[in-house]
Amino acid sequence: MSDWSFKDLEQFDTRICEIAKKYGLDWFPIIYETCDYYEMIGNMSYHGMPSHYAHWSFGKSFERTHQMYNLGAEGLPYELIINSDPALAYLMRENPLHLQVLIMAHCVGHSDFFKNNKEFLTTESERIVSKFRTAKKRIQAYIEDPSIGITKVEKTLDAAHAIQFQMNRYGARYFTIEEQRERALNSWKLAREKDPDIPHPDLKKIPLKPEHDLLGFILEHCRFLEHWETDILETVCTEAHYFLPQMKTKIMNEGWASFWHYKICQELNLPTAMHIPFIKSHNQVVRPHTGAVNPYHVGFTMFKHIEKEHGLEECFIARETCSDESFIRMYLTRELCVELELFQFMDREEFYLITEVSDEDGWKNIRECLIKQTGTNNIPVIYVEEIEENDVLILHHEHDGRDIETSYAKRVVGHIETLWKNTVKLITTIEDEPFEI
Repeated sequence: MSDWSFKDLEQFDTRICEIAKKYGLDWFPIIYETCDYYEMIGNMSYHGMPSHYAHWSFGKSFERTHQMYNLGAEGLPYELIINSDPALAYLMRENPLHLQVLIMAHCVGHSDFFKNNKEFLTTESERIVSKFRTAKKRIQAYIEDPSIGITKVEKTLDAAHAIQFQMNRYGARYFTIEEQRERALNSWKLAREKDPDIPHPDLKKIPLKPEHDLLGFILEHCRFLEHWETDILETVCTEAHYFLPQMKTKIMNEGWASFWHYKICQELNLPTAMHIPFIKSHNQVVRPHTGAVNPYHVGFTMFKHIEKEHGLEECFIARETCSDESFIRMYLTRELCVELELFQFMDREEFYLITEVSDEDGWKNIRECLIKQTGTNNIPVIYVEEIEENDVLILHHEHDGRDIETSYAKRVVGHIETLWKNTVKLITTIEDEPFEI
C-alpha cells in the first residue's frame, strides 16, 4: 500500500512550486500521471510519449526491460518527463511519498531546463504531442493498407532509424540545393569585391559542400520515394530533431534537475521519517558508477561547484547557454576532476590499463576524452560527398582517430541503400588505411 494520497501530492506540489518560483525557475506547467511499474516500462519503451507510432524495436525494449526487472537485474527510473508544453510526467504508484516529492522537485528542474536551454528552442514543445499522435495514425494507416503493409513500413523505419541522427549536430536546418546555390553565389559575389580573381563556384555539383543531413538529402534527391516513404522519413526526421537536444545535454539536464530537487527539498523541512529516506534516495541518484560516468553525479557536482565558486546566477547562465560539450569545456576543472575521481583507462581483455589520472597534465586529456564520449560525439559523423554517375551515392566518414566497426557500418550502408534505392559507398579509414564499404 502507498503511504500517500493525491491530496498529499497536491500539497507538496504547491510548496515545491512556491520555492522554485522564489529562486527564479521558469518551467512549463506539469501534468502528473500515475501508473504502475508495468505501465512505466511501456512509457519508457515509447520515450514517454502518450502516443507514438508502432515499431518492433519498442516492443523489444519493453520485453527486455520487463524481463530484467522481474529478475531483479535492473531497476526502473524514478521519474520520466517529456519536453512538452504542458509537460507530462509519470509517477509510479509503488513509490513512497518521500520519493514522489523528490521526483516532483526533479521534474520542475527538468521542465525549467527544457524551456530555457538554447538547444531546445526549436523543439516545438507546444505541438510535439499532437504531431506524434497524428504521425502514429498515418503510419498505422500505411500498415493496414494492403498495397503497403507492415513489412514495407518496418523495413523503411528500420532504415530511417539507422541514420536518424546523421544530421547537422549544431542545429542548422537542411538547405535545399537551390538554397545552397543562392548562398554560394551570394558569398562568391561578396568575396569577389575583395578578390576579383576568386573562381566561380561549381553550381552543378550536388551537394555543393559536404552534407551531414542524410535523411534530408535523401528526401530531396532520391527520385524513387513513394509518398508514404517520404512521410515516414519526415516523421523520423521530426523525432530526431526533437530528441537530439536531450542527447546533447544529458549531463547538464540531469545535473540541473538533481541540483534543484536537492535544494528545494532541503527547504521543505521534511519530517525525519521522510528526510532520511530522501537523503538515501538522493545519494543513490547522484552516486558515482564504477567504470562508467553517471551523468547525474557529474552534472550535480559541477553545478554545486559553480554555485560555490561563481554564485547561483552563473548556474542559470550555464543552464541557458551551454550543451554538455561546452559545459564540460568551460567548467570542468582539475579540482573537479579530482573530486569526481575521473581517470582514463583502456580495456586489455585480461585487465584494465589506466592511461591518465587527474594530475597536473592528465586532467586535460581526461576532459577531452570525456567530451569525445558526450552527447552525439559517440556517433560517427557521416556526410554526403557527391552523387556519381548512375546515381551512386558517395558518403565519407569524418575519421577522428576512432575506427568505425565495419560489420555494423556495412549493415547501416545496406539500410541507406534501402532508402536511396541504388548503390551507396562509404569511404572511411581503418587502421590508418583508406577503406571502402
